Amino acid sequence: MSACRFCAIGAGDHPAEIVWQDQRLVAFMDAFPIRPGHLQIVPRDHYPAFLDLPADLLAAIGAAGQRLGRGLQAVAQVERIAFAFSGADVAHAHAHVFPLHEAGDMTSRACIEGEFTLRRPQRAPDGALAAMAGQIRHSLKVA
Repeated sequence: MSACRFCAIGAGDHPAEIVWQDQRLVAFMDAFPIRPGHLQIVPRDHYPAFLDLPADLLAAIGAAGQRLGRGLQAVAQVERIAFAFSGADVAHAHAHVFPLHEAGDMTSRACIEGEFTLRRPQRAPDGALAAMAGQIRHSLKVA
């Protein structure tokens, strides 16, 4: 699907700060992170929604989330890492991996701002994304 941004990232046709990839999946820094370290994992093939994923691919995304989460945990120096599926913003099944700093910490902007909002988070500077991606990649090699 040429119009899908995540398909384009998976094919290498759209820029992204790639942290990890294999033949079926690609993980990259979220350009509009909830907080520093926010990663997305997407299948290279197009699946519009979480419910469309084959079970073996769903398991592969979960395993990648654990591996990436361990690397992110070391870099962010947090006790817990969140893993959540989404699909509201881009119609391509994808998972989010991000550090949890407090017990009630979630992806919801309402939890962060204390009010309901549909505003998109600010775009992270390319240099910050590249630096964090490098730290996570290094952490994955060390683990």
